[in-house]
Amino acid sequence: MTLKTTLIDVQELAALAPADVLIVDCRFELMAPGTGERDVGKGERDYRDGHIPGAVYASLDTDLSDLARKAQGLGRHPLPLEAAFSEVLSRWGWHEGMQVVCYDAANGSLAAARLWWLLRLAGIRDVAVLDGGYQAWVAAGMPVESGDVHREPRPVSVYFDAEQYLVEHDSLRNDPARVLLDARAAPRYRGEVEPIDPVGGHVPGALNRPFAENLRDDGRFKQADVLRQEFQALLGAHASSDVVHMCGSGVTACHNLLAMEHAGLGGSRLYAPSWSGWVSDASRPVAKGSEPG
Repeated sequence: MTLKTTLIDVQELAALAPADVLIVDCRFELMAPGTGERDVGKGERDYRDGHIPGAVYASLDTDLSDLARKAQGLGRHPLPLEAAFSEVLSRWGWHEGMQVVCYDAANGSLAAARLWWLLRLAGIRDVAVLDGGYQAWVAAGMPVESGDVHREPRPVSVYFDAEQYLVEHDSLRNDPARVLLDARAAPRYRGEVEPIDPVGGHVPGALNRPFAENLRDDGRFKQADVLRQEFQALLGAHASSDVVHMCGSGVTACHNLLAMEHAGLGGSRLYAPSWSGWVSDASRPVAKGSEPG
């Protein structure tokens, strides 16, 4: 079996033997996250109503983030600690050499890309995002099941590669060798609207690449060569390794990172706190409008 490392389509996933793959449902609604065990969020309710057979559920808030660290200026979705993420993988029964496939609603939370990136951060490369998400699976007439899935736990211990992300806000300042790409929708980037964070606008010097531009009308990713041309037009003479991605809280930025990797433009990094972390200190500068091209 050839393991996938960026995207996988419905037919490829359906052909995998259940014992060879860990499937993770990452559906999550930022505006309906739930408040705890007795009040689960919309994404988890949707999972329980119907999901790809064998899929476990990943909560953006509790499995892919550590919300207790928000007060440290790390944004709305701080990275989980290594020990906590190890426990999540243990609960899911992950083991080395297993293909991991993560999915969400194609036009929903985009948390699948966050899990894809977290696994790569932990040195796990055999992970792919289902192209088109849950909608593509259902549209293809594939089977679904309801309820929760519990896998046999296995001992897991992973460590993050600190070279793949930034958390220090001041490291973004005054570095002409770096290209900062903001994945938020253009009106939020320009500061015209801000539905979540207390301040609108963007980090001075950041360029805008809305993550939705990575997708075709059917919710699937554009062809790799098309993505490559589009990102290279933004980068100009810069190498892909000069790129640092950001968004509102370090989630949808991973979608741009995934798109670049799929396009063969590897080596970019994530500014994990993103905009919500940047504006946690009112003394940091804020730009509005469009950056000059």
